[in-house]
Amino acid sequence: MLFQADLTGSSPEEVFREFWSGHEVDDDVRAFAERLVSGVLEHRAALDAVVSESAENWRIERMAVVDRNVLRMGVYEILHLPETPPVVVIDEAIEIAKRFGSLESGAFINGILDDVRARHESGRLRVPRRSESGGR
Repeated sequence: MLFQADLTGSSPEEVFREFWSGHEVDDDVRAFAERLVSGVLEHRAALDAVVSESAENWRIERMAVVDRNVLRMGVYEILHLPETPPVVVIDEAIEIAKRFGSLESGAFINGILDDVRARHESGRLRVPRRSESGGR
């Protein structure tokens, strides 16, 4: 869903409608997926700023579409969904990146998300407010 929204600029409602028309899942899975996608899209500019601080020599717009969306999702979960331990978020993100990204995606995702996790846990992570990050 994030991949589609990134490439097409579609609204969350359009993405959900199109995606769910071809997938049947339990209500709790659907609710979690929509919560995650909506949160990432709502906070995308701030998430991109956090990723950029950890991605030395990489501009977010130059990253592979899969990689940048897996990173956005992982950072969103680390910062906004504390019920999921960061190590679990990182492991799941690596698996998604390996499955849908390039050969190097897993290591790339691991390095950036681990840096975000370490900065967050140490209190060194500064999350920009929407007005600072150009948020919607």
